[in-house]
Amino acid sequence: MIERRPVERVLQVHTRYRQPGGEDQVVDAERVLLETAGVDVGQVIFDNADLRESRSLAGDLMLAASAIWSRSATRRVRVAIKASRPQVVHVHNTFPAASPSVYTAAAAEGIPVVQTLHNYRMVCPAATTFRGGRACTDCVGKAIAIPAVIHACVRDSHSQSAAAAATLAIHRGLGTFARRIDLYLALTAFQRDLLVAGGLPAARVRVVPNFLEPDPGDRADGRAGIVFVGRLSPEKGLITLLDAAALVPRLVRVIGDGPLRAAVEAAAADAKVDYVGHLDRPAVHAAMGRALAVVVPSIWFEGFPIVLAEAFATGTPVIASRIGSLAELVEDGRTGLLAEPGDATGLADRLRWARDHPTDMRRMGQHARKRYESAYTGSTHLAALQDAYAAVARDGRAS
Repeated sequence: MIERRPVERVLQVHTRYRQPGGEDQVVDAERVLLETAGVDVGQVIFDNADLRESRSLAGDLMLAASAIWSRSATRRVRVAIKASRPQVVHVHNTFPAASPSVYTAAAAEGIPVVQTLHNYRMVCPAATTFRGGRACTDCVGKAIAIPAVIHACVRDSHSQSAAAAATLAIHRGLGTFARRIDLYLALTAFQRDLLVAGGLPAARVRVVPNFLEPDPGDRADGRAGIVFVGRLSPEKGLITLLDAAALVPRLVRVIGDGPLRAAVEAAAADAKVDYVGHLDRPAVHAAMGRALAVVVPSIWFEGFPIVLAEAFATGTPVIASRIGSLAELVEDGRTGLLAEPGDATGLADRLRWARDHPTDMRRMGQHARKRYESAYTGSTHLAALQDAYAAVARDGRAS
């Protein structure tokens, strides 16, 4: 049996989004986690905010070409590798500013690659598997994601959708994903299975869930109300939540901001919900700790929402949609309750039940806390990362 020594040097490669989100937070949190454990972490960070919006066909073509292959990104990654000599390159997001050329840059320097699958971009040009108000797998398993182009799934743009679809098709054809990525890290078993169905090699996809560090701690008893925390957008099930809240008024407190803010404010004006807007993370954790439950009514395939780990860490059960990863992460009747996605009446029934059974909800919260302690802490995540890195290091490479 080969003894695997902990990896001491890692290079993170990530493209930040125009609107900061959960993936950006996870990258920063992993860096802190690894550095605290004594790992030397370098970073090559690209930023989609640096890309200018195209206003012409020529501009669209230039953006498409750079999304498929970026010479400047290749140079940046190779320079960083030469400077820090990492044992592993850990890639998070490449689209569009970095491009899949970063994988080839690592291979050219002889460094194995680990790729975290934060979303579904490897099988869906929009990365969301969501279209027309419902979960969508029309492009999963297709050599060329024609449906995404037809429906303009990427930012409602046919040209940007074509660029994303072309990126996937070309690099599949070149074998970039198959030959240049040594290990994939999926967030849940559901996500792993869907991505494998879309063509990823099953033997090289392992499940490493998100984590929460520092631990906010279980909160006091005397809980009341239901809390929603997150982006106020259609895929998060906001419309379903507002319709459900109308049947159980003033029970739900909404925290967050986004395109459906006006609808939430209107519901608050009609005394259906309480709306408090954006809060920082300590305030969010405090709000969770005072609640009977956190509600996650999404109608799309979530990856692993950090809000779920936060809820469990504060000893708060989750009322979630029975869809995708959520149905895997929330154990109905033990760590929370499940409702059918998009069913406002069914969700209202779960909200009402939670309100009327505080003792049962507290018991579920205790189970949720134990689940956090066993699976979603920083120490658990660090061990999983180091095991993944060791699996692809020079003495035990995955491919």
